[in-house]
Amino acid sequence: MTVEKSETKTETKTDAQPAFRGTKLFLFIGERLAVLLRDDKPDIPWPDYWDFPGGEAEPGETPEACVLRETVEELGLEVRLSALEWSRQFPSSTGVPEWFFAAHLPEERGKEIVLGDEGQGWALMAPEEYITHPKAIPHFAERLAMYLKERGV
Repeated sequence: MTVEKSETKTETKTDAQPAFRGTKLFLFIGERLAVLLRDDKPDIPWPDYWDFPGGEAEPGETPEACVLRETVEELGLEVRLSALEWSRQFPSSTGVPEWFFAAHLPEERGKEIVLGDEGQGWALMAPEEYITHPKAIPHFAERLAMYLKERGV
């Protein structure tokens, strides 16, 4: 096993399958959240719903490396490892855990966002709007509400 660490990624490489399913990031740009409108395809979970950056783990990838890689792929935005200020593991529908993270970046970083190959579009949305939005993924909205409550917001 090798461990690589830098300001933008942490990777632990092994031959084993991931011990987690995937990751999501509550990415605050100023006071708003960066969210992605999922593709409207019947063969994916939650088509045409608002989602957070993140995705499935690659073999040997740590949760932190996964969420940072997915954020670059989906929003073109590099987030430093040191910017991940909260993390929590949750059970998933498959029984393999998934990780949620939170990072807060200055509003100016929103100018760097470029939609990747997945999703119909992106937006900056107030967290309260996401929590009550009819097209928010319900269990993600619950997790966001929990995070905000923990922060005293």
